[in-house]
Amino acid sequence: MQELNVRMPDDGEAVLIADTFKVISDPTRLKILFLLCHSEQCVNGVASFMEMSPPAVAHHLKVLKSSGLLSANRVGKEVFYTLADTEYASTVHRTIDTVFGCKCSFCSGAKSGKKCSCDK
Repeated sequence: MQELNVRMPDDGEAVLIADTFKVISDPTRLKILFLLCHSEQCVNGVASFMEMSPPAVAHHLKVLKSSGLLSANRVGKEVFYTLADTEYASTVHRTIDTVFGCKCSFCSGAKSGKKCSCDK
């Protein structure tokens, strides 16, 4: 058997990665996260975009925020959500954009000037 020269993730890292995949394995949460990677929205904004009820959206936002993927900013009575400003959230964002084939300048720093659907 050939010896491998790789560092196996420790249990804590493996749990974090597995938990992240659990959070984004829900198609609705994945689409909400994609939206919030590219814009800042309140619950009603996300609900309108997703054609869902605000309470259902609020549930998904709570899961995403508690996982460390989103940050919240209160402005008056509204709470606005966006991708958290962390390396962890940025890595998940890049992964999602890669899988969805996102090529917009906001996501990938592309200089082509072409816009993709996430600029809508």
